[in-house]
Amino acid sequence: MARRPHSILAFAGAYRLDRIIMITTPRLSIIPLTRSDAPFMLKLLNDPDFITHIADRGVRTISQAEQYLLDGPLASYREHGFGLWAVRVLERDELVGICGLVRRPQFEDIDIGYGFLPHARGQGYALEAAQGVFRYARENLGLKRVIAIVAPDNSTSITLLERLGFGYEASVRLQPDAEPICRYGWTAS
Repeated sequence: MARRPHSILAFAGAYRLDRIIMITTPRLSIIPLTRSDAPFMLKLLNDPDFITHIADRGVRTISQAEQYLLDGPLASYREHGFGLWAVRVLERDELVGICGLVRRPQFEDIDIGYGFLPHARGQGYALEAAQGVFRYARENLGLKRVIAIVAPDNSTSITLLERLGFGYEASVRLQPDAEPICRYGWTAS
């Protein structure tokens, strides 16, 4: 059986990449999340700004954070060969955020997403990670179009997307009863 690039094989309750995805930038390494990242995810998912600007995922325990990782990023790695990845500061080997690519059932196009702990914001990590992931999407996955969704009042994130070359496209709802959010997009010329 031929191996697909970027696929994940399950064994003994863990996941092994048969080709490890690692994106590096001058200050960061961007690698797959693992179950051992559950304490970090618990902290990130319960950050008030994450809840306000992204969503309240209802994750309140380490066990729920592990399940979130299994059902979210790790499942995405298996299904699509990409997902949200861990962002680590190289100098300190500190996990400070997530950044990656998401396939949402509501959209035809792949979505770039990111979230960072409060102490890691304002240092350019989100932009640097998003630039690395966006470059990976174009150069390694051959994507000709990428979108991003953002809360209309999240001006910092909107500025980051515009710096990446994304433009506003539409107001959308992820669910019929959800608040509208902004969809930004980039298309290769």
